[in-house]
Order: sequence, then C-alpha cells, then structure tokens
Amino acid sequence: MSLFHLEKFVRILASTTIGALAMAQPSYEGPHPSLEIVEDPMQRRAAYLDRVNEVIEWRAGIVERGDAEKMDMASVSANLLLNQNIEACNARVIELMENPGSGPFWMLPTTCVAFMGRGKLSDEARQAIRRAWKESYQLRGDTENHFAMYYTMLYLMSELYPNEPGTEWYNGKSSEENLEESRDYLIDWMNIATTIGQGEFNPTHYIGEYAIPMIYLQSWAKDPEMRLRGQMFLDFLYAGLAANTLSGVLRGPNARTDDSSVVERWNSLSSFFSWLNFGNCPPTRGFSWGNYYAIVAANYHLPEVIYRIGMDRDQSFTQRDLKRSRHRWRYSDVGKAPIYKTTYMTNDYAVGSYQGGMADPIQSHVWDITWATPDPRGKHPTLFSIHPYSSHKAMQAYFNVRPDTMVKAVAAEGKPSYDVADKLVGCSPYEKVFQHEDTIIALYDIPQGTRFEQVNGFFSKDLEDLEEDESGWIFARGENAYLAYFPMADYRWEAHMAYKRLPSTGNGYQYERVASGSQVLISPGNKNGTIAQAASVSEFADFDAFKSAIKNQSLTFELEPTPQVSLRTFRGARLESRYGSAPQVNGRTIDYSKWKLFEGPYLNAEKGSRILDITHGRLKRTLDFNTVSISDSVLSN
Repeated sequence: MSLFHLEKFVRILASTTIGALAMAQPSYEGPHPSLEIVEDPMQRRAAYLDRVNEVIEWRAGIVERGDAEKMDMASVSANLLLNQNIEACNARVIELMENPGSGPFWMLPTTCVAFMGRGKLSDEARQAIRRAWKESYQLRGDTENHFAMYYTMLYLMSELYPNEPGTEWYNGKSSEENLEESRDYLIDWMNIATTIGQGEFNPTHYIGEYAIPMIYLQSWAKDPEMRLRGQMFLDFLYAGLAANTLSGVLRGPNARTDDSSVVERWNSLSSFFSWLNFGNCPPTRGFSWGNYYAIVAANYHLPEVIYRIGMDRDQSFTQRDLKRSRHRWRYSDVGKAPIYKTTYMTNDYAVGSYQGGMADPIQSHVWDITWATPDPRGKHPTLFSIHPYSSHKAMQAYFNVRPDTMVKAVAAEGKPSYDVADKLVGCSPYEKVFQHEDTIIALYDIPQGTRFEQVNGFFSKDLEDLEEDESGWIFARGENAYLAYFPMADYRWEAHMAYKRLPSTGNGYQYERVASGSQVLISPGNKNGTIAQAASVSEFADFDAFKSAIKNQSLTFELEPTPQVSLRTFRGARLESRYGSAPQVNGRTIDYSKWKLFEGPYLNAEKGSRILDITHGRLKRTLDFNTVSISDSVLSN
C-alpha cells in the first residue's frame, strides 16, 4: 500500500469516530491513558488522528455545549475546518475584527482563521481580516516565544498577501520586505537554538508558542525550505520533550514555568503535547493553546524514533544539554549566558537541574526531584528548594522598562509570586547547583540586604512516611521513590499557599491564596544549602534500609565563610562542591566548557554544529540545519 493510500485509509478510519468523540467524555476527564507501546504504525497513526479530531470537535462545539456565548478564533477555525456554521463564522470574524488586538497572541489566532477561511469565509470577512493587518499596529513582544510567533505569522500573512506596498501593512513595509525580515529572523533563531541552545528551554507551557508556529510553517509556507524547516524544528522540539518526560509528564528544570505547574507538574501545556503525540498522559482541561495546534496537526507525522524515546525506555540514563539564558541587555558581560542542564531519568523518578544563576528573571525553575504517579492530575509529585529572589536590577538586565514599575507590573501580568517571600518559582544569582546522577547539592550565599534572605523547600502533600530524623535528614516516599532532603541550616514549616485566579473585569490578573495541603520548609540564613537524594524503592529491602544507607554516607559541610559540601554517596561517588568553584566528582573537576549541545543515549549534537542525531536502538534520524535536510537510517547490530 502506498504512503498516499495508507494515509487516506488512516484518515477515513479516524473520521468514523468523530461523531462519537463529540458526545464522549473528553480525554482530560477520562481515565489515565495506557502506557503500553503501540507497535503497529497504522494503529498508532489512527489513534493520533482520533486525538486530533477530538480536540477539533470539542472546540467547534463550545457554543452548542453552552461553554461559551460566542465563538472564539479557535472555535471559528475548527468550524471552518469541519465546513460547518460558515455564516456564523463570517459574522463572528467581522465582529472580532472591529476591535483587533496587537501582538503575537492576536496575530497567531488571526493567521489561523485567515488560512482556514480561504475559499470559505465571505469576501467581507476576509477583507475585515486584511484591513486589521493594515490598520492595527502589531507589537513584536520581548521574549523568544513572542518573536517566534510574531515572525512566523508575519511571514505567512506576507505570503498570503503578496506584492502589496507598505501602505497596506501596519508597519509601512511591503509584503516582500516583511517576508524577507521574517525569514531572516526565523532562520537566525533556528541557527542559534541548534548551535548554543534554546533560551526558553524545557518549557512547561511555552512549548505551544513554538510548536504552533512551526506546524503552521510546515502546513502553509509556500517556500519548500521553510516548510521543511518547520517540520525539522518540530522534530527538534519533540525529541527534547520525549527525552525529558516520564509517563508523559515533563521533568527537570525549566527556563519558564508558573506557580501552578511548578508543583502540579502535569498541569501544563507540555502534557497536551505528550498526550497528542504519545498518548501516554491526560491532556490539560480544555486543551488550552493546543486547540490552535490541532487545526493542522494531521499534517505532522511523529517519527518512530521520537515515539520510542518517549515510550520505550527500560534503562536509567543521564542527558546533558547546553542551553542559554534569556538575552541580557545590561549588567552582564555576556548577552546570552550558557546554561548547563542535566537530567537523570529512571522508571520511578527523575532528577533534573541546571547549574544555578539567572536563566530567566521571573519564571525559571532550577532543580527538582519528581516521581512517577499512577495518575498525575491534582498531584504534587516534586521536591526542590529555591532562593526567593526579587530585584529591580535583575529586571533591568532583561527588560527595557522603567525600574520603578517592573516589579509591581509583573504581578498584574500573571506572575503573582515574584515579589513574595514564600514563592516557589524563580532563580537567583546566589544559588549554585551541582548534580551527579540522582544526587543534588544546592548552595546559597545570599548577600546581606538582599530582598529575601532565606531558602524555601517544597514538600508535597502526596509524600508518604515523612520523617524528620535526628541526623538532620528528612526522609519521605513518593510512590516508588525514596527521598532524602538535608537542610544545611535551621528551618521552620509553613503551609503552602497556592494562587487561585479570580474573575477580573479590569486590567491585570487577580488572585487569592489558598492552602494546597503541601508544605514549605523555610530556612532563614544567608549562608545555606540543600542536599537531596532519590532512589527506587526496589533498590532496598525496606524504608529503614534506605535511611540507613543515607545516614551512613560520609558527609561534611560548612556554611562559613563559604558554603561547601563533601559527600561520598551511597552509590560510591565522591562529590565536592564549594560555592563559587567548579564541582568535582571522584577528584575530577567538572569542565562545563566542554559540554556538547546534547549528550546522552538518545540525543547527541556538538556545540555549534546545527546537527542533531536522534537515536533509539537501531533507529536514527539526523536533523541537519546546515543543509536543511532529514536523514533516516537503521544502524547495524
């Protein structure tokens, strides 16, 4: 059977379920998906298209179900795709274009409607879209994801409306000028990501702001090179997602996360993409930003090798990656500082970190231990500590707004914890982290007069057998993982207060604090530190055996004059970590300058190469961004 006829058969097979899906319980409310590997590629593809169609049907019916009074852009796009409610779509588009928005989060939905409406929307509706792109000035934004969305949408719309003068565009540039600028930026961005790493790495939510532009590029770009680049960068993103998830849930450090998903690890858009691509975890409620992805998701085929990385792992492994910080505009000797990311993954738990310091000034998450759960919804399967850093100067390093307004403004923009002492999101220039396999050493040297002089440790409501041992270690169990946490200074316990968003009709977001059931370990003190260790329950005869192994480790530490730790782990490694100095393993100093872009059993790339090798068993896919080519091979035994 040819690939064309195979795909046609799979689409027909998937379409027979659409009517049933519209009435069925949505997957985000259903049972946890099976973690079994789907060996048959046709069956796997059909299941993928079923999930795609579920999202499309769900969004198309938000008004009929009573979930909304009017269609939004995603619902309009879904109805256009399904060739239904066309007159209602026309009326809604005209209404929405009467008050157009500005910026990437308006440009993306409008681009989706413009392309889905070709040959379907009325002349009046299509002209309303075109007029909005002429008269409503579009702001580019100030983040990596903003730029990716902005330039992809401008590129596609410039192709959709070619050969038009600057008088027909909001920025005064012609279609050709917009096309050239957008193309140049997108290629430069891809080159940076594949040479020194992505800035918004391992994002819990912002994966959508990259995946959606790339699948639009793959689906709608006229230039075959740009279509292929879109496909290649999707492979690049999903290979990273596969290698950093356990049972579909994203693990390890994040350039950007939020107050909710930093503790309820599943509750982020990354879980939607795991569900869609791998079918191995529930999607988030309402499918969120993924509604815009689903519109053209049938155009993407997840490579077998990436599917296997996400689903078929039987060995523990370490993955080391090179990333970069958000761009620094001042108070720094470098524009993009290197980020050295480590992930240690087992079937029961994951440990992940980067070396500390500033990655993103507001939403970074530096390290954690997380564990697998039968169903992650509503769970807090994570353990970590942070220095709750807040600084006007830090904001000024990354933003070009007035220093006296930024800290207050950021809370109104949906980051309510930034200037709060008990926060759990953020990074600090005074935190240095070292990870070896499943051991973490986090050291803090906080100058006097810093906004918050303390360390916050998160302890989940879902922990079992929590015990404060007289040795100073705190022990607990998370499902099939044993956990040990050693605070290097005195501490007290406080209730974890989550942020519940309230309805708001004015400018900005509003929240109330509500007890989550979890706890925060508050450790005051400028000189401070945390040691954390994980192990599988199956490695020990019982919990007491694990505790004995931890307490019998050779451990010495000092806080004055500089925090430092010397530890021989129960696994036999001798670790030396001193704040401000390079760490050592068994006497060997870690040389971060030699880190590759990717290094591990599944993902490998040299720094500066623009070439990523993706492997699983004998399967290999190479993404070469120099030649803009994909090559697949089967390795010899």
